[in-house]
Amino acid sequence: MIVSCYLLVFVCGIVLSWVFTRWLRNYANTHGWVAAPELDRHVHTTSVPRIGGIAIFVSFTLVAGLAMLLPRWTGITLVVPVRTLFSIMGAAFIVFLLGLYDDFRFVGPYWKFGIQAVAAVLLYAGGVGIHRLDLLSAGQALRTVVGLPLTVLWVLLITNAFNLIDGLDGLAAGSALFSTFVVFVTSLVAPNAMTTVLAIALAGAILGFLRFNFHPASIFLGDSGSMFIGFMLAALALAGSEKAPTMIAVAIPVVSFGLPILDVALAVSRRFLSGKPLFRGDRDHIHHKLLNRGLSQRDAVLVLYGVTACFALLSLVLLHDAAMIALVLAMIGIGIALGVQYLGYVELSELHDVWRRTAERKRVIANNVEVRRAVDALNSCTDFLRMCAILQNTLRSIGFDGFRLGGSLSETFSGTRFSPMQRTTEGELQLFWDAAENSESVWELKLELNIVPNHRLGRLSLLRRAVESPLLVDLNLLSCEFRSALSEAVLRAMNGHRSSVRRAAPGNGAAAVAKVASAGSSD
Repeated sequence: MIVSCYLLVFVCGIVLSWVFTRWLRNYANTHGWVAAPELDRHVHTTSVPRIGGIAIFVSFTLVAGLAMLLPRWTGITLVVPVRTLFSIMGAAFIVFLLGLYDDFRFVGPYWKFGIQAVAAVLLYAGGVGIHRLDLLSAGQALRTVVGLPLTVLWVLLITNAFNLIDGLDGLAAGSALFSTFVVFVTSLVAPNAMTTVLAIALAGAILGFLRFNFHPASIFLGDSGSMFIGFMLAALALAGSEKAPTMIAVAIPVVSFGLPILDVALAVSRRFLSGKPLFRGDRDHIHHKLLNRGLSQRDAVLVLYGVTACFALLSLVLLHDAAMIALVLAMIGIGIALGVQYLGYVELSELHDVWRRTAERKRVIANNVEVRRAVDALNSCTDFLRMCAILQNTLRSIGFDGFRLGGSLSETFSGTRFSPMQRTTEGELQLFWDAAENSESVWELKLELNIVPNHRLGRLSLLRRAVESPLLVDLNLLSCEFRSALSEAVLRAMNGHRSSVRRAAPGNGAAAVAKVASAGSSD
């Protein structure tokens, strides 16, 4: 008999929602209560009514009221605390009115959060909230100073999460439908008759509405619908967890609401990293990224339905065996990592590079030390051959593939015998460590060498062939201290160059450089 009652509630919810949504859509179109695609993030191209939340709220309220009469009609005992019921419905009504007002008149984010927080406080005062959490207090009830903020935070998160994903036809309603069924099943396992009835009534109202909201949608949820559904799911998850074990109370609601929570986390993270206002809408939500990948609205929604179904399934796995929490979290983590990589968020790619650079900081320090040693060696360098050997030893160790001497340097030292160096078509002197490879660079850093601003000695170009691996060295160190010491060394080498060239026998230059280079390496 109890199964029949639940089925009756569900069917009544579907029928009432279907009838009332159809009537409301036609009435809104007749009276011009439609929303045009005004903002850049809107993906619909025609004017559509966005007050579908009214149909869901009215249908759900009527069916829930009918369900409360079931014990009198059927003789089945449903323990329904009146105080708790009125707390949930009263707070939900406040959130619904907030969303409805926002559908016609804009409400700022801080006002939204404030009113939603008031509704969460009323919910907590009615006995629905986070009163026990073994992660914080093993087996003991949480004090109000802890439980109330956690309850408010949870309500704000879930309410606005479903509001944020309401960007494609049928996405928020369909995702909420999966989550509602998880709440329903959870309330059956950890018996809570009130939560069971309200959850199945909400599922029916959503399913009846979804007939007109799936692509191409003829009516939208609006803020009244998305925020009401989000608030009800947050409240029912709290109410259903009152008698549930800790794992069910904490993990299952979080996992079952995985898609909207993930979208909120990504939105906050990427806006914070890019320096954008946290509460300003954009076109970088998960569903927008899927559209950018070439998926149609229908295909994108179906993909996200599949993601939501996976989250729901994993939450039910925890319901069956809480010991599988590690495996479930690992699967979720891998799935999220692969999904985020596929979507291609540039902000998170930059964050990944920051983590990688942090891990490579030790190598950066080692390379900077090599550069500072080269600065000390250049400060005592007086000839061209030793200077080139210092450059070769240092630049090779920090990740460069060669160097080029240009400007007056290539002319001044043109008589120097340094066999590994070659002349380019422009007459510059160039050296690559591996002569077997193509002697062309794809990246170079040019350092103008001068002692005083208007007295240029030439230039040194630091060359790299590959750009896949990062350059782990402080470029400011190269462009300041290293360049200054090299300029001084070049000036000293120029002063003694002509007499050195006349005394040098042909072919001895390469041997001398090799000797100096080996001596520098042994140091």
